[in-house]
Amino acid sequence: MKRRSFLVASTVIAASGFAQDDDKPKRRVGIIGHTGRGNYGHGLDTVWQRIPEAEIVAVADGNQVGLAAELGKLGLERGYSDYRRMLEEVKPEFVSVGPRHADQHHDMALAAIEAGVKGLYIEKPFCRTPEEADSLIAACRKHTATIAVAHRNRYHPVLKQIDKLISDGGLGKMLQIRGRGKGDRRGGDEDLWVLGSHVLNLIHYFAGAPKSCSAIMLQDGRRITANDVKPGGEGLGPLAANEVHARYETEKGIVAYYDSIANDDTKGDAYCMQLIGSKGTVTLHIDRDPVAHFIPGNPFQPTKEPSPWIPITSAGVGVPENQQDLIADVHNHVLAVRDLIDACDNGRQPLCDVHAGAAVVEMICAVFESHRLGGKTVDFPLIERTNALQKL
Repeated sequence: MKRRSFLVASTVIAASGFAQDDDKPKRRVGIIGHTGRGNYGHGLDTVWQRIPEAEIVAVADGNQVGLAAELGKLGLERGYSDYRRMLEEVKPEFVSVGPRHADQHHDMALAAIEAGVKGLYIEKPFCRTPEEADSLIAACRKHTATIAVAHRNRYHPVLKQIDKLISDGGLGKMLQIRGRGKGDRRGGDEDLWVLGSHVLNLIHYFAGAPKSCSAIMLQDGRRITANDVKPGGEGLGPLAANEVHARYETEKGIVAYYDSIANDDTKGDAYCMQLIGSKGTVTLHIDRDPVAHFIPGNPFQPTKEPSPWIPITSAGVGVPENQQDLIADVHNHVLAVRDLIDACDNGRQPLCDVHAGAAVVEMICAVFESHRLGGKTVDFPLIERTNALQKL
């Protein structure tokens, strides 16, 4: 989304003018989850209870025990074991595709789009391959459906303040972007998928579309081979490495890096994205509060005093946060869902739309393709539209 559109959409979702008109029918919402196979993500079911103008009318869950529990949780009577039947009978206007297991996302989303659902809110990772993303983009275009992906930091008002810091010259010359995964037991390509997708989404926001990628994947310090490839957890598809290093060239001319090493001894504190400039650094720690800090000064020049980490809030650099409710609505997905509703009503794309979700998937799969080709630089869009690890 263009920056001007971002500002317009941000104003819309941050505004308080969302009072429900009691005479107006509520927006009908269906929830798709799968207990034991990703469940309902991080609140993608309950977020709709926070939207007064929306009403959850049904839920689908292939696990009967889980379905019963979810009906009680949401206070519903109407539940389905088959989400396709729910879509056919209930005909919701909006749907949450909640399971964290990414292998279900494409089929669930495609079924919803073809059933006439107007807006979909989908857990990340969006899908597993560029091929799946291509399919959903085509379906949205054919059926005039709108997808928003649950990279909730994309909706954070602090992004506008970082944009202003950059445009005002506070970072000086932008030198590079560095991102890291959480570095826990999932370090490597699982970390890249599950948590690194948030980092790559922010890289995409600040640096623009990726132009090329070169990468290496290691298992215990050696380059992975076909013998290392196994089915990954959480429905992610083939996985192989406990260490990943990737380099991206972007449309804004900024080079971005992503690294993840299993058990990296950072206790998760390295899970962040850093904008490194000649006059300072911005660090965004994913899903924290405050989410971002500014460290002023040349990052390569020693200083007599420790460099301060100055919080960046929705009000600005070093200004106390004065919109705690708004920040809470970032974390609980309310801003994202409100943005999706407004996007559908006004014929625009959401802040984190289907193309942004697809870009992240392609950035991840580019790592696999580059490694398969011996670390060779691969250009976007990728020629290989599947997971290249299965072709090692």
